[in-house]
Amino acid sequence: MGNILLEALNVRDINSTTTSSGAANTRKVLVLAHGFGTDQSAWQRILPYFTPTHRVILYDLVCAGSVNPDYFDFNRYTTLDSYVDDLLNILSALNVDRCVYVGHSVSAMIGILASIRRPDLFSKLVLVGASPRFLNDQDYHGGFEQEEIEKVFMAMEANYEAWVNGFAPLAVGADVPAAVREFSRTLFNMRPDISLFVSRTVFNSDLRGILGLVKVPCCIIQTAKDVSVPLAVANYLKNHLGGKNTVEILNTEGHLPHLSAPALLAQVLRRALSR
Repeated sequence: MGNILLEALNVRDINSTTTSSGAANTRKVLVLAHGFGTDQSAWQRILPYFTPTHRVILYDLVCAGSVNPDYFDFNRYTTLDSYVDDLLNILSALNVDRCVYVGHSVSAMIGILASIRRPDLFSKLVLVGASPRFLNDQDYHGGFEQEEIEKVFMAMEANYEAWVNGFAPLAVGADVPAAVREFSRTLFNMRPDISLFVSRTVFNSDLRGILGLVKVPCCIIQTAKDVSVPLAVANYLKNHLGGKNTVEILNTEGHLPHLSAPALLAQVLRRALSR
């Protein structure tokens, strides 16, 4: 099971076994998990900051366009729990017993769920652009009304290409054409029916009720303006997650700072890892 999963999800384990001198590797393990619409290539500009000092593990979510779509089981991936199974199975197959986990967007929530199941595995969670619920509720501002989300789904279904061309610049936020091109590329790589199915799963999730079960320290990283996640959500997470939590606001725009402002994000990640 382990090896099939590692191959299917394109797992990369950088600096895994021994150091150049042949000694056992005592480097800290850093897991980088991408969000919806991207794949592990989203971390390419972040990697050089951490590969000199860490053992870095990357993988693709099963819904990513870089994964054979035959692996995507519509019956299995109806909730985030199956994505959590994949993450925990990967860490088990690689004999990881402790790591710092950096999750972007939906992978931030996957990390939260994984840490509730296996708190011993995670020394810290770094949550980039995380949201426990995207929909507004009585006294909760998630950023979207149900009707808005339904319109998004309709647009995705009607003309996926047109939807990507409109959504990618909005999501990137900052005026960084290369980041828009890169996000568009990975969105186009996804099969439209899988993309729509995963969007529904993510937007219908509500993990507010389990945040208090997280005892692992969390660093919540949010850009100053994100079309997908209002600033209020970062503070909500800080106040409701059960561990010792910090919030870092990046002085940039957009939902994908690892694509649009990698040096700035890397600086904050380094600070989070050194604490």
